[in-house]
Amino acid sequence: MRIINKIKRKFMHRLGRYVAAYNRRQMSRELQEKITRNFKDLETRRTLTEAQKKEVDDFYVSMIGKTVPLYCHEYFYSRTGVFSKDYVPKDFYTMEILQKANVYQMRDAYDDKNIYDVIFAGENVVHTILKNMNGYYYFEGKPVSEEEAVQLCQNMNEVILKPAMDKHGNGVKLLTVTNGVTNVNGLSIGELFKQYKRNFLIQERVKQHKDIAALNPTSVNTMRILTYRSGMEVLVIYSVIRIGRSGQVIDNQCAGGISTTITKEGKLGRAAFGGYSEDNVLATDTGITLEGYQLPSYDKAIEFVKRLHTKLPYFNIIGWDVSIEENGEPVLIEFNTHPGLSQSAFCSGMGENTERIIRELWPRRNTMFEGYN
Repeated sequence: MRIINKIKRKFMHRLGRYVAAYNRRQMSRELQEKITRNFKDLETRRTLTEAQKKEVDDFYVSMIGKTVPLYCHEYFYSRTGVFSKDYVPKDFYTMEILQKANVYQMRDAYDDKNIYDVIFAGENVVHTILKNMNGYYYFEGKPVSEEEAVQLCQNMNEVILKPAMDKHGNGVKLLTVTNGVTNVNGLSIGELFKQYKRNFLIQERVKQHKDIAALNPTSVNTMRILTYRSGMEVLVIYSVIRIGRSGQVIDNQCAGGISTTITKEGKLGRAAFGGYSEDNVLATDTGITLEGYQLPSYDKAIEFVKRLHTKLPYFNIIGWDVSIEENGEPVLIEFNTHPGLSQSAFCSGMGENTERIIRELWPRRNTMFEGYN
């Protein structure tokens, strides 16, 4: 019997490794296709020279002992006109770098926007009026019944309704309620709650600084600041600003928004990019020229996210969505434990820190495929 159990364990172990390897190949293929299918939408397609290919190969071999696919180097070089050996393939970043930097098993727990005020107690986090957590309601932090929640939300003016665990701006609504009737297809507030089911929240709308609002007044325009923690040091990988389009409530690129890099002095780059193919946008829909536009309180925003990062020990790479309030103080809108790389806006993978980050992370365990303990 002991021998049979040993054989079973060995079989299950091998089967698990086979399934993991298969899933890994499938995921890699899907991530590569997500980028390469957008080549057709680019005005110019640039191919890498043999010298450029060798530069990239030598760079990665020196760090991880092998080459990487070149599709992202070719795509972002085609899109931006800037060649960089530091571009990072999407599948390599998503399946290797992020999973070595962050504990995959902890993502879902920390991605709940309803617990931001708990994790970051005492910090300037966008104020939540109503929470629905696993079907339970909390109004201004106090537990209430569904009936009480409906009554307390009978009249609300321009607040933000959003799912608690979704990404990319999915389900985000600018909500107004008058005598129990919402501006969302004429639904009552009770009907809207049932449509969102469970795990959602209603937040105050951030009143952004006039210089941020000028970029697009209908959306809260956020800085996406990507940070990397190495011991007691927190590095800024890059900063970009995401700007909504005219009439849009959210600034995400998937909703038509654009993004451009932010310099260390808090000034905007020359051109913005949107989605996977909209290139070289030089001005906002409000007519503001991007290049050199000075953002308010950028230094405060950097200090803010560095401090917040030390409160999240399970994640070494975090994407922070921060805006600046009317009074010039940074406010946290969201954070992302599985952030993408804005390689088009930034014209690089992880900038001057690319080599350091990859060298530090590569020896670590891949928590997605190898477990955490």
